[in-house]
Amino acid sequence: MTDQRFEEQIRQICRNNREGLRTIYEDYCPMIFSVISDILKNRQDAEDVTSEFFIHLWDIADTYKPGRGHRAWMITIARNMAIDYLRKRNRETPSAEIPDYLLKKHFAEEQICHKLSLEQALMTLKEEERQIVNLKIMGELTFREIASLLKKPQGTVAWCYRTAIRKLREVQS
Repeated sequence: MTDQRFEEQIRQICRNNREGLRTIYEDYCPMIFSVISDILKNRQDAEDVTSEFFIHLWDIADTYKPGRGHRAWMITIARNMAIDYLRKRNRETPSAEIPDYLLKKHFAEEQICHKLSLEQALMTLKEEERQIVNLKIMGELTFREIASLLKKPQGTVAWCYRTAIRKLREVQS
């Protein structure tokens, strides 16, 4: 979706026309889910927060400033909502740590018993690498936009992306 089309849909939302939200939802739900899922690492929680994102988008549509890149704006909101969700959940429930030896055993069994799916392959990446790959591929952001979002140098983001892609190719072969 172009910036101009996105702005049209936002204007529809501001006029209480649900068609604008439906169009944005259909075009961006996979991207938003991917960003949130990458942070929460729990499908059900990610689905819940993704739904909340689009409800929130309806409420804040009038705050969108045209010409500043709608994808980065939405991804920033989605990331913040996911982080807020984690903070809230961590305050409400004490965390139970899984011993390292069980994690290592489980990881070894996973590799032996199953061929790695794309999701599993992504999990072999470092957190930062996985986040950059998701923002680049699912978010369709440029390296400059990702660098700005993550507050990292653009060269570092590009290098991290290339390293992650190389790792994914090795895992899949």
